[in-house]
Amino acid sequence: MPKNKSHKGLSKRVRVSKTGKVRHRAAYHKHLSSRKTAKRLRQLRKDRHVVASEAKRFEKLLFRRLRGRNQPRTSMRRNPSPEQKREMRAAAKAAAAES
Repeated sequence: MPKNKSHKGLSKRVRVSKTGKVRHRAAYHKHLSSRKTAKRLRQLRKDRHVVASEAKRFEKLLFRRLRGRNQPRTSMRRNPSPEQKREMRAAAKAAAAES
C-alpha cells in the first residue's frame, strides 16, 4: 500500500509547534493597508493559532495529530517512552505469570 502524502500547500502555510498547536499568518495583511488602522495592522502582524475544528481538518490533510487553540495538552495521545514500554511489558509478563 502506498504511503500517505501530506498536503504540500498547507504545510508551506502553517507551522506546527512542539505541543501540536498550529500557527499561521493572519489574513488581510498583505495589501490595502493604508485604510487599516495602525492598531489593526499591529494585531495582524502576529501569528495566529487555529481553533480546534480547523486543527481537526488540518489533521486529515497533514496526516498527523494536532491540537487547536482551545484544546488541552492532554487531548493529544502521546506515544510511550522506551522506559514506559519496558515497564508495561514487565507488568504484562507479571500478570500473565500470576494467572
